[in-house]
Order: sequence, then C-alpha cells, then structure tokens
Amino acid sequence: MSFDVALLFIQQGVASGLVTGSVYALLAVAIVIIYRTTDVANFAGGEFYMAAAYLAFFMIAMMALPFWLAVIATIVVMCIGAGLFQRIVLAQVALARGVAINLVIATLGLSYLVKGIVRSTGFGDTPRTFPSVVPDGSFTIGDASVSYLDVTILGAAVLVMALFFWVFNFTKTGRAMRAVGMNRRAAQLVGINLGRVEMMVWCFASAISGIAAILIAPKLLMTAEMGSVVTMAFAAAIVGGFTSLPGAVIGGFIIGITENMVGLFVSSRAINVAPFVIIMLVLIFKPQGLFGGALKVRKV
Repeated sequence: MSFDVALLFIQQGVASGLVTGSVYALLAVAIVIIYRTTDVANFAGGEFYMAAAYLAFFMIAMMALPFWLAVIATIVVMCIGAGLFQRIVLAQVALARGVAINLVIATLGLSYLVKGIVRSTGFGDTPRTFPSVVPDGSFTIGDASVSYLDVTILGAAVLVMALFFWVFNFTKTGRAMRAVGMNRRAAQLVGINLGRVEMMVWCFASAISGIAAILIAPKLLMTAEMGSVVTMAFAAAIVGGFTSLPGAVIGGFIIGITENMVGLFVSSRAINVAPFVIIMLVLIFKPQGLFGGALKVRKV
C-alpha cells in the first residue's frame, strides 16, 4: 500500500468513524446515566433504539406526519414508555427488595418484549429504509468524502450531547441526578424524590436512544435485530469508564474510528472483532476504563 493510499484511508476512516462513533457515544451516554444513577445495567437500550426507529418510520411513512412532528412524537412516546417501565416494573422489583441482578433481568425481559411486539406487527419481518430529510450529495475534507447526512448526524449528535451535559451539570434536575448517583440515602435526606429522579433518568436515556436511532436509521436497513448495536455502546462505556459521561463519549468515538480503520486496513470481516480486542486491552491495562478514575476498594 502506498503512502498516499494509506493517508486517504486514515482520513476516510476518521471521518466515517466520527459519524458512527457519535451514535455509539449517544447510546453509551444513555447506558451510563442509568447505571450511574440507579446502578442498573440497561440491556434494553438496544430495543429502545430499535423501537424508536420503527415508531418514527410508522409516523412518517404510514401516517404521513411531518418529519419534525414525528421526531417530537417519537421522543415523547419513548419517554412515557421508559417512565412507565421504571415505575411499574423496576420500582416494584426494588420494593420487593430484589437484588441488583433482578433489575438487570427485568431490562433483559423488556428487550425481548419490545422485540416481540415489533415482530408481531409485521414491521420487523422485512428490512426497511428510513426516509432521509437531508438531500443526497457529498463534499470532501482533505481527501475524505463526507455526505451531507454524515455532517447532519455528527452535528446533531454533538448538539444533543452538549445539551444533555448542560442539563446534567448546571440545572436543578441534573444536580438531583448526580446527588442520587453519589449517595442515595443522603440525597433522600435533603428532600430529593428518588422515584421521580430515577423515572426522569430513564426518560432522558430513552429520549437519547431515540434520537440516536432517528439520526443513523437513514444510513442503515431497519430490522428487528438492529438493537444489537447496543453491544458497541456497552463497549464504548467500558472503554471510557462505566461511570464517566465524558468517557462514554470518547469511548464511542474510539470504537467508531477503530471499526472504520480496521475495515479499511485489515478486512471488513474483522470489524466486529475490533471493539472486543479494545475492551480486552482496556480491561487488562486499565480495568476501570480510560476515564473511570482510580479503583476503589469497598470494605465490608
């Protein structure tokens, strides 16, 4: 391979990796905020993503709603669904003094339920193409070709992450989320409603997953199995540090760029293996993740 070709591959790999990485980063943020606040690993995150894509597709293609209205309606429905799941299922499991694994199993059950519902409607049986509101076309940055849709995905993802970080760090709601994540008992003593905060966290996470799905869906074929992308989001969260929101974002970009680089320099067959190689390396040399902070030892 000549130097010019290698340089072209690097530029294209970084450009494409930033786009896919931004979607992984959004999904990783959705996973991390739930884990950081409630100590629950949400295995239904991929099905939130899948359900949002199909819901938006139904509203746009079947109900002929304007794109912006379908997006808002999808986010609202996702928030309501996730909030109800937290209140009806997770809160009851917690009241029954269920151990943490029971909560995780509940999210796993939700993932199968959502997937089954989509398949029972018939929508998930045939791969579908999500309509794009961005015109076709591309331009070049250096030697890399970037489509208008790619720029829209990256810009919208960065905007959503910036907005969420502002809410999380500078608003009363965000401070309540952080307080619950740090010490639930102390947060309750100062008057924070734990149930309300946990429900809001699930609403935020489902909204972020829904936005990620609507952004990337025009580049993919929609199927009932598209939620498997959550594996990459978990990989991003592990690489960045499972309790670090900035780490989740950077982990998403690392996974996205690595995937594209491996596809260009090694083989397209090796793309799915690359994230797990990164995970193993991170777990060996920095088990808490790149931004997970120092290891803490809990004494019983």
